[in-house]
Amino acid sequence: MLLDIFHDFYILISGWCSSTVEQRIRNAQVSGSNPLTSFSFIMKEIRKLLGYLGRYKWRVLPGLLFLTVVDGAQLVIPRVIRRAVDEIASGTFTHSLGFYGCLIALIGFLIAFFRFWWRFFIFGTARRIERDIRQELYDHLLTLDPPFYAKKKTGDIMAHATNDLDAVRMTLGIGVVILTDTVVLISGTLVMMILISPSLTLLSLIPLPALALVTLYFDRLIHRRFKLSQESFSRLTERVRELVAGIRVIKNFSQEKGALGYFNLANRDYFKKYLALVKVWGVFEPLLIFLASMTITTVLYFGGVRTITGSITLGEFIAFISYLAILIWPIIGLGWVVNVIEQGKTSMGRIMKLMEEKPRIKDTGKIREIKGVIEFRNVNFSYNGRKVLEDINLVFEPGKFTAIVGRTGSGKTTIINLLLRFYEASGIFVDGNPIEDISLYALRKAVGWVPQETFLFSDTIRNNIAFGKPDASLEEIERVAKLAGIYDEIMSFPGGFDTVLGERGVNLSGGQRQRIAIARALLLAPPVFILDDALSSVDSHTEVKIMENIREFLKERTSIVISHRLSAIQDADEIVVMDRGRIVERGTHSELIRKDGLYREMYEKQKLRELLE
Repeated sequence: MLLDIFHDFYILISGWCSSTVEQRIRNAQVSGSNPLTSFSFIMKEIRKLLGYLGRYKWRVLPGLLFLTVVDGAQLVIPRVIRRAVDEIASGTFTHSLGFYGCLIALIGFLIAFFRFWWRFFIFGTARRIERDIRQELYDHLLTLDPPFYAKKKTGDIMAHATNDLDAVRMTLGIGVVILTDTVVLISGTLVMMILISPSLTLLSLIPLPALALVTLYFDRLIHRRFKLSQESFSRLTERVRELVAGIRVIKNFSQEKGALGYFNLANRDYFKKYLALVKVWGVFEPLLIFLASMTITTVLYFGGVRTITGSITLGEFIAFISYLAILIWPIIGLGWVVNVIEQGKTSMGRIMKLMEEKPRIKDTGKIREIKGVIEFRNVNFSYNGRKVLEDINLVFEPGKFTAIVGRTGSGKTTIINLLLRFYEASGIFVDGNPIEDISLYALRKAVGWVPQETFLFSDTIRNNIAFGKPDASLEEIERVAKLAGIYDEIMSFPGGFDTVLGERGVNLSGGQRQRIAIARALLLAPPVFILDDALSSVDSHTEVKIMENIREFLKERTSIVISHRLSAIQDADEIVVMDRGRIVERGTHSELIRKDGLYREMYEKQKLRELLE
């Protein structure tokens, strides 16, 4: 271990002595490492952090001013002590000891008073910036497309909004304080020490080169290990989220032990990564204290000799020792601020990487009025190199009820995803205009889409139904609940529409969740209404009843229904049959039954299944 450290030191020092600053920067960019300290090389993340501080400069500047006053007041106390001790030693008093005591008490009061205000301004600003970054992060997440969320794990995003933001707040709060203390106290203390004895001050600075090398080495090590620990924390957060979300499946298959083992892997990995970081901290800070104690040892010996020989007075010697004690804090703080800044810089880099994600779908459209005529003209679409849709030609228009059926994976839902512009494809027109010319907000607001996998919030049933129209009256909510066939079941709950749902509506059945989602879409009364296999969790009788309830509603709109149950879409104006990404049949129910094709095959299998049941 020691040999490795000495080897790293040798490589590091050699690199510094043999290369220019520009070359070191290039090396850092290529290797991804940070060969310079946070004080000599302001990286992109640091500039971003300083930019946030700039927003609140009229809060930060008073805080820094008050902090400087506190640091300056601390430097006055040893001078008061020096005067008092010298007067005691000489027996000549210009002021009473009570005067000196009261003066120190007054300085102490001023320190306490201004310390409160710098905490108020600096720590308060750090909290405000944390709030701003969290808001910006969430606002940015809302702009990203479904493909981003398909590849990015929820736990990783949560880690950015929790652990990483905590580290950034620490940098902008305690990090700024320690950095200011380091600059003000070190420079001020050194001036006071030089005024007492320049030669003794020079002797006390002998350990500083070693301190700089130690800080340089551990700076790089802390950066690397903290980044690994944060990445491991992201994986741990995702693992917890996944296990909690899947708790029913875990219990259903009696896999509690397996789930525990699955969690332990991530938990132990995070423990191992974070412990590696703690070990570095555990060596770094005691090493700084040791170097500081070497300074005190040097001053005690040489300063004591000079006091005995009369080169300096006893008061000056005590004052010098007091200043040295003040100097130890910023020296130790130097190591702490390196830790804090490295963590904040690393976390800011992770947040910035997330913020730099761009939506694939560009919202360049200007048209905001939509009537509901949708055309697919020779649309082709591939996903990850695999062709999903081929030569799709469709027309959806107001007053027309179109059903899309087909085997699993035939491309039915992909058509809806393209219509909503979750993915990009050419050849899609809305009211005769290319879909790219339609405002994304207007397009998605005009489409009432109910997917098969519904999502309900941990809120009341009333608020879940009124999610898209928060100002909806209870009468409107009740009306759409009746249309969706869920009203009677809601009223059977103790709280009725004010019943609070569990996470994702866990206290409801799958069919109840789907019908509440349908009511939510019906409330918007959009010009385009889509049911994407949204009644798969209800029985066939209920499905037919709901379709009858909303028949009049569908007549006024562009209606698209995807269903595996053919009994629910027999009255459709057009049934589109898909297979392997192509349209293989189209027509009314009676026309398709007369054909000896895929639709008839699917229909006969379902009829046989119903008879057997």
